Parts: sequence; C-alpha cells; structure tokens
Amino acid sequence: MESHSAFSAIQEQQARALLLFLVVVGYVVTFTTASQGGTQYSAGQLLTGVAYGVLYLILSVFEAEILQRFQVNTRNALFFSIQVALVFGIGWTLGPGGNWLIGLPLAGIAVERLSWGWRWPVYAGLLGAVILPMGLRYSTWETAWMNALIISTAIFFTAIYTESRLNEQRAREKAEKLAKRLEVAHHQLAEYASQAEELAATQERNRLAREIHDNLGHYLTVVNVQIEAAKVTLDSDPKRASDSLNKAQELTKKGLASVRDSVLALRVSPLENRSLSEAISGLVDETQTIGVIAKFEVLGTLRCVDEKIALALYRAAQEGLTNVRKHAHASHVDVLLDFTQGDKIRLSVRDDGAGAADTSGGFGLIGIRERVHLLGGEFKIETHIGKGFCCEVTVPAMEEGI
Repeated sequence: MESHSAFSAIQEQQARALLLFLVVVGYVVTFTTASQGGTQYSAGQLLTGVAYGVLYLILSVFEAEILQRFQVNTRNALFFSIQVALVFGIGWTLGPGGNWLIGLPLAGIAVERLSWGWRWPVYAGLLGAVILPMGLRYSTWETAWMNALIISTAIFFTAIYTESRLNEQRAREKAEKLAKRLEVAHHQLAEYASQAEELAATQERNRLAREIHDNLGHYLTVVNVQIEAAKVTLDSDPKRASDSLNKAQELTKKGLASVRDSVLALRVSPLENRSLSEAISGLVDETQTIGVIAKFEVLGTLRCVDEKIALALYRAAQEGLTNVRKHAHASHVDVLLDFTQGDKIRLSVRDDGAGAADTSGGFGLIGIRERVHLLGGEFKIETHIGKGFCCEVTVPAMEEGI
C-alpha cells in the first residue's frame, strides 16, 4: 500500500510538471506566432492573456480545494467548462498559436475522470476553443478547419495514450492487490497448518495417553492377579505359584515394552543427537528383546539427509516394527535402508509372520502413507495370508540443509 501511494505521488508530480511545461511552451508558441505575424499586444491584452493561463494552472493544481463543496458530477462539469473557457480566452486574447498545447492535457484528464460518453463534449469544447478564435478573429475558416484536423489528431492521440497508461496502471494495481491477497492467504494457510499440527499433536498425545492407560493398566491388573494367585498357592501348590509368577514376569516384560514404545513416541525428536541408521538400529534392538530375530542392513554409502526425510523414514520403520510386535506373530524381520539410488532412499520392513488380507492398513500405516506422499515419495505394501508382511517407503534423497 505504501509503494502504491508513493507511486501515485510521483505520478501526480510528473503530471503537474508536464502541465506547467505545456503551458509555458504554449505561450512561447503563441508569442512566437504573433511576432512572426506582426501582431502587437496592448498591455491589457498581455495581462489578460497571461492571467487566463495563471487561472488555468491554479484550477488544475488546486481543483480539489477550490471545488470541494460540489458533488463529483458538478465539480467535473465546472472544471472542464472553466478550463475550456480559459483556453478559448487565451486564444481569443493572444491568438491561437499555442493555446491548443495549453488545453491538450484536458483530453487526458477527461479520460481519467469521465465515462466514454461524457468525454466527447470535452473533446468538442476543446476543439472549438482552439479553432473559433482562429476562424472568427485571426484567420480564415479554411485555415481553421485545416488546423482542426491536426488538433483533432493530437486530442485523440492524447486520449488513446492516456487510456493505455490507465489500463497499465489498473493492471499493476490489480496485480498488487492479488499479490497482497496471496500473501494474506499464505499467512492464513501457515496459521491453519500450525493449528492443524497442534491439533494432530494433541490427538496423538490423547491417543498415547489412552494407549498407556489401556495397555499398561491391563498388564498391571493381570500381573497383580497372577501375583495374588502365587501368594495364595505358594505353600499349598508351589508349582502353580511358580507358573503364576512366570506369567506375571512375562506380562511385566510386555508392559515394559509397551511403556518404551509410548515414551519413545513422546520424545521431542527421536533423531535427536542420533543418525538415521543409529535410530533405526535402536528400534531393531528393541524388537529383539521380545524374542523376534531382527536384522538391520544398510546398502550404499551412509549420508546425512534432510530432517523431514529422516523422520519419515524413522516413523515408517517404527510403525513396521510395531506391527511386527503386535500383529505379525513373526519369528524373523529384516529392515533394509538403501542408499544405492542417487536421488532416492528406500526403506523396507519385511517379516515372515501371518500376513494380512486387508492391505489398507490401520491408522499408523495411513499416517505413514500420508507423511510419505507429502514428501513426494511412494509407499507400498506387499502381503499374503501366511506369507508375511512387507512395507516399503521410497523418498527423495534431499541432503540436510537443502
């Protein structure tokens, strides 16, 4: 908005400078023509003719202050009528040599202010103000009509040029408004994205809270029951008490694994102070603690990647291994991180478990799919009943800091 105001101020200064220049040139041409034709001005004629020009300039520059009490249509009618009359007065008093130059800016002003139909009376009045002094007082009508043709061309050229300049200005203003709207929309989208991110984080925290409550509460409840059973049968049936304690210990391990998963998900950044391969290796090690043989392999040369890319790959590995622990009933899982493709990074998690009939996936897999697609990557699932499950992620290999 400030740049537009500054541009308008510059345009106004240029218009005033051009107006003053044309008035000065018009008087020079008028006096030169009169001198060449042998016309002699009386003091009264000279003062009157110059006074008309001064009034013309004053009204042009201070029109808003002088005519501010009138409505827009009345103001325009008064402005153009007075200015055309002053142009006629200059031509009638000093001769028609240059008064057409003095009045020419009125054609451009008419384009700026008036509709198409109301411009023509201004053009006609301006043309009459120039040729009437010539035909009635200083020359013949034949000469006047010849000059009318030339002056008409100048008037229409001015009108066309002004119309073109106005169209350009309107297009520029429209582009500036559009840019401003786009900027506002961009800020709104950024705010919406931030709100969506906060909402997603809140939902995730709530989900984790429910998961901790349900899983850990379940494990602790059952463990407590088993310990109570062991206490009751410790003297009468030591073997049964031992079985209860073994079951309690097994459930405790599962509960601890569930807590680790929840705490890991709640970390600010699972990749903080760790490389991607180190973080995935930690996930594989955790999977091995529940008795699943887990193998992690890296192909190609390790390199630092963009944080968003690394986090997407980590989450994909985490979700894949979580599904192995919860659903697959697998004895073996292979995790592969492939850097051999120059412009892509591929991650796969493949197990030998029960497989699945429905490949649409749960909320976790849906979240990974959306995360990967936002990065311009691909997410694939391969599974058959009794033949294991494989999820594969391929993302662009953007290096860190790019």
